Order: sequence, then structure tokens, then C-alpha cells
Amino acid sequence: MNLHEYQAKQVLQAYGVPTPRGVAAMDAAQAEGAAGSLGGSAWVVKAQIHAGGRGKSGGVKLVKSAADLKAAAEALLGKPLVTYQNAPDGQMVNTVLVEETLPIARELYLSLTVDRESERVALVASSAGGMEIEEVAAATPEKILKEFCDPLLGLQDFQCRALAFGLGLEGAQIGEFGKLAKGLYKLFMENDLSLLEINPLAVLADGRIVALDCKMAVDDNAVYRRKNLAALNDVTQIDPKEVAAKEADLNYIALSGNIGCMVNGAGLAMATMDLIQLHGGQPANFLDVGGGATAETVAKAFKIILSDANVKAILVNIFGGIMRCDIIAEGIIAAVKEVGVKVPVVVRLEGTNVEQGQKMLAESGVGVISAADLTDAAKRAVAAVKENP
Repeated sequence: MNLHEYQAKQVLQAYGVPTPRGVAAMDAAQAEGAAGSLGGSAWVVKAQIHAGGRGKSGGVKLVKSAADLKAAAEALLGKPLVTYQNAPDGQMVNTVLVEETLPIARELYLSLTVDRESERVALVASSAGGMEIEEVAAATPEKILKEFCDPLLGLQDFQCRALAFGLGLEGAQIGEFGKLAKGLYKLFMENDLSLLEINPLAVLADGRIVALDCKMAVDDNAVYRRKNLAALNDVTQIDPKEVAAKEADLNYIALSGNIGCMVNGAGLAMATMDLIQLHGGQPANFLDVGGGATAETVAKAFKIILSDANVKAILVNIFGGIMRCDIIAEGIIAAVKEVGVKVPVVVRLEGTNVEQGQKMLAESGVGVISAADLTDAAKRAVAAVKENP
């Protein structure tokens, strides 16, 4: 679960991490009023969406008058912002963050994340912060510094000093950085975060260190026990199909293709999407209905897939292990009749009672296309789209 920048900064402030003064505004009048409450003669207006790359996409604007501030807010609010992280449709901007400007001397990068290989929380830093951090990591990986935190001892002072020296900090800044890093680690652990990214972490002209931006993500598996953070979840930033799938206990991720996928098992779902792509098609979604799929679950899955207007065919790939293929076939037939599916449906069944399941589909009269194996299913789905563009 992602937080907006202004929400994440409220959490940072609660842990003593310095941030610029700012006001969250939901309309242009509120944004204009922020100029008076913040003071100064220049402000930064930042679109609040759950995606990075806002600066490169016109979502961050520097303004030098209250009138320009209002105009910038009007240009952003109520419109989708498309970035390289959320293309092609973008996400709706419902809030902007208006912040004071600060005299920046240097921009650094700092983040905490879970490193799966070492099974530890990793503190990642770089002296080359800002919008080009991805290019820095790709072109000059030696500029990316890492410290791995012992799960029992946590982040240690020597690790903070090592990163501070690597970032070129001096004097009192070394102690200030250590205090900030330990505060971030405490925040990360106490709130079950999966990502905490400060980019840029700014060194100001007077030597102070301030978090200019913040991306914060809570581990979905721990949201139930972080009710204060769960209350901040903005579902308007999530695809409505994904929201409906979560309510139905389905694992669904919307994609940009036109072949809907319904599969039981995440690995099988990935293989299904790979084969669709291999044979010239484009998957419209990742959808794992789970090992205990029922007729009701299958019906919900069909409805969610078909709510995507881009879907021109559906590929159902089910391995009947815990759930028998004849029961799955019964559920597919019932779901197709209930939902009123108007696009071709290709079904590949494998596992317990597969012959019985295939016979039920063949005799159902609902027009389901039965496939011999996964490759055959992918080819048939791609062909069905080409025949019914």
C-alpha cells in the first residue's frame, strides 16, 4: 500500500525527520491560500499521485506568485498525470502539495528496502540524488552505497558513519545524518514498510539535511495491523478492477493487452502470460484465482476481466490439483452463462478428472474453445483476437 508524499512526510515528521513546510490542497483556492500561510516569494507545487517520475512529467512546478500558484494547481487538479511509471492512462491528481522553497546546496539519495537475497533491511545511499537516480544506478553503480542491517542489532552507528563519509558529509552533518538514518530505520521497522525512499535528501546552504521528497510503501500483508496507515489509503489511485479483485480475494493486476487471463497459481499465471506474448499476443491482466477456486470465484473473475473494455478474448488455464477439473468446468460453464460472455473463451484444463472436465465443456453449448495444452491455448487465444479485432 502506497502513501502520498504529503502523507508520508507527516509520518516522517512524527519521527523527527526534517521536511520542508507544506500544505496539502484539494482545490486551487486552497493552494493559493497556502502562499499566505507559508510565506516567502516562491513555492513548489507537487501533484500527489502514487507514482514516481512526476518531475519529468510536469507534475512538479516552481512558481513565484500566488496567481501562478493558483494557475499551477488548476492545471494539475482533476486531471490524470502520466509518468513513465504509470503509463499509459496515468493517475488522477486529486491533491497537490504546496511547499516552501529551500536553498539547496547538494542533492543526495537515501532509501530503505527489504533485500531478499541477504534477508535483511538494506540502507541504500548515493551522492548523486535527484531525478536521474535510475540512470546513476545503471551507468555508475559504484556511486550506490549499501549497508545491511542486522535483524537483531538493527542499524549501527558505524554503518551510519560509513554512509555519511561515502556521501561526502562533514563535521556536524555526520552526526545529523546518523540521527536521521536511525530515525528512518525505526520508522521502517515500526510501521512494517516495504519501501522508504528519500529522493532527494537535500543538504541546504546552511548545512542542514532535509527530506525534500518521500515515497513510502507499507507491506500489504501487514496493513491489517497498521490501521492508522491503512486509513490513509487512497483507492482512487488504484485501478477499479484491482480494487474489486481485492474485495473478492483475487490476485489481479491490470495490464495493457487484450487477452484476459484467468489462472490458478502465480507461477502458472506468469507462464501463461509469457506464452501469450511469445505467440504474438498481449495479456490484459495477471489474475490468480487460487488453488481452491469455486464457481462463485470464477464468476467474479470473469466479471472483473470483462470490465476491461480492451479484452477481446479470455484464456482460462487451470491445473486441477486440490480442485478437480470437472468442478472447475462446472464453474466455468455456470460463470459464462451468468455473466453473458460475448468474447471467445479458450480453456485449458489439466489434472484430476481432466477428461470429464473437457467433456463437460464440449457438451455445454456455451461456445468454449477447449485447448489440448498451454501452448495450444495461447495460440488459440491469439488467433481468436485476430479473428475478432
